[in-house]
Amino acid sequence: MFKELEVLNAAQVAELRAIAASANFVDGRISNPHSQVKQNLQLHDEAAYNRSSQLMTQALYAHEDFQNFAFPVAMLPPMMARYTSEMRYGAHADAAFLQLGAMGLRSDLSCTIFLSEPASYEGGALVIQLGSRKLSFKGAPGTAIVYPSDMLHEVERVTSGERLVAITFIQSRIADKTRRELLYDLNEVAALEGLGMKPENYARLQLVQANLLRRWGDKP
Repeated sequence: MFKELEVLNAAQVAELRAIAASANFVDGRISNPHSQVKQNLQLHDEAAYNRSSQLMTQALYAHEDFQNFAFPVAMLPPMMARYTSEMRYGAHADAAFLQLGAMGLRSDLSCTIFLSEPASYEGGALVIQLGSRKLSFKGAPGTAIVYPSDMLHEVERVTSGERLVAITFIQSRIADKTRRELLYDLNEVAALEGLGMKPENYARLQLVQANLLRRWGDKP
């Protein structure tokens, strides 16, 4: 259901921090003006957005485990967001359908890419509600957490320092998260154990994989 990935190297993180340091950020409610719980800043600089989102988009699509876990069909260009002292993003749900210019998608998965050193700020953890439990994430620079978009989540108040992240949303070929996880697990087993199987049994396993993707996938 959740996947933590190392998607950016140190040089890429440094480049993104440099872009953020010289770019313009505005009140994050520019993209959600009716929110009563959103208190952050988001990148509002076309040149900086184009450079930073291209870097992160390429890194995610080049990451094999991201491809295997998310089954991505479309992804919004990642957007950098900044949280300074006392900023937070209270418990909220992500919109089911998102539009950016001419690009629209169904949000099946949400993704946060961490860019700040965890020790450089207090508070600011990403907290995801899972039934009666809360899961907390505060990743190292360059790591990402990918999780279902249909869950309540929040960013805790930053009490000191600055939290810099990027966020994006993914439409998956497999809309149902249970089916997506089952197919991911099946594909992982096939990759790890398939070559040790008898060829005729491996062929049957590959047929099951392909037919489940045909049955459950809603995009080519």
